[in-house]
Amino acid sequence: MHTPARYLAAAATAVALAFAPLASAQQKIKIGFITTLTGPAGIIGKHMKDSVELAVEHLGGKMGGVPIEVIFGDDQFKPDVGVQVTEEMLKKHQVDIMSGIIWSHVMMAVVPVVTGANKVMVGTNAGASPLAGKSCHPQYFSTSWNNDQTPEAMGKFMQEQGINDVYVLAPNYQAGKDMVAGFKRYYKGRIVDEVFTTPGQQDYQAEITQLRSKSPKAAFVFYPGGMGVQFVRQYFQAGLRERIPLYSVFTVDETTLPALKESALGQWETKFWNHDLDVPASRKYIADFRKKFGYTPSFYGAQSYDGILLIDSAVRANKGSLKDTRAVVAAMRKGDYASIRGKFQWNVNQHPIQDFYLIQTVKGGPDGVTTEIKRKVFENHKDSYYQDCKMPW
Repeated sequence: MHTPARYLAAAATAVALAFAPLASAQQKIKIGFITTLTGPAGIIGKHMKDSVELAVEHLGGKMGGVPIEVIFGDDQFKPDVGVQVTEEMLKKHQVDIMSGIIWSHVMMAVVPVVTGANKVMVGTNAGASPLAGKSCHPQYFSTSWNNDQTPEAMGKFMQEQGINDVYVLAPNYQAGKDMVAGFKRYYKGRIVDEVFTTPGQQDYQAEITQLRSKSPKAAFVFYPGGMGVQFVRQYFQAGLRERIPLYSVFTVDETTLPALKESALGQWETKFWNHDLDVPASRKYIADFRKKFGYTPSFYGAQSYDGILLIDSAVRANKGSLKDTRAVVAAMRKGDYASIRGKFQWNVNQHPIQDFYLIQTVKGGPDGVTTEIKRKVFENHKDSYYQDCKMPW
């Protein structure tokens, strides 16, 4: 496994070589992008990194006429490593802006470092609830969502379906707790039990046995990346899918479907975006991504692509510069770019106001299974924490 510094250096070299004609210019827009590129969660990081590279290509390698250099860093799913990589990007590489990050506990550790250096952080996945509420900050933007929103949509759907008791499982960290809180905000039936497991856990036999013994009407889970692959496989192998229907968020998507295949058929999820969303910017992103990389991107990639375009909007508005932080914030607040979700609108906490959809895994696609939008669950949905954000606009 690469150390953060070694990976950072390798990534910087790779990007510099990729844009060699541009790198010779005196002036650059330097973006530090942190994700997870090793371990079971590395597939999520790949979707994000590939999407960033496509966004740079779509921009012609420039923002506001200035060459772009992206330096990628691997946080290894660890807050302390995330902080170490962030500090190196800010101090050694002198990046102009920071972006990325999958995990809420990593984001909570990194944001104070970025804002303390008077830089802007554009989060492209982690949606820690404190950052949408009391800990909101003018120099923190999210092109994804607040953690609670997606499970709120699933809670609403399951409540409407009349499912009267549910068993809940999630990993024991900030996002897991947020997901359960969001689900319960809209689901008003009986919670049979809440089980919080170890982050990164791969064996769920004990938890599945315990779930089986309680005989709930359904199960709701949040297990992203490799955790989701293992949980869904083991749930399917235990023969529970037909007996106790499984509903999930951030568990079955284009990062996990190639491994899950038929074991995920029929699975219900909720998301703010899917690859079949009929939006011009989304259609272009999907078509060019498939052509360039040979696979279908997930929402992790889509919101990372959006993050680069948001940064570009600020650079264009400031005539090729990110040096004036106040001016950068003011430009980003306009949301003046073509988002993959369609019309873009910020809430007062600099998180998107957006629609959420019910998604099902069905037969089709190059892997034999794919995801498909079935209907809209929320329209122009605001997160549940923005009223706690006292940030002036």
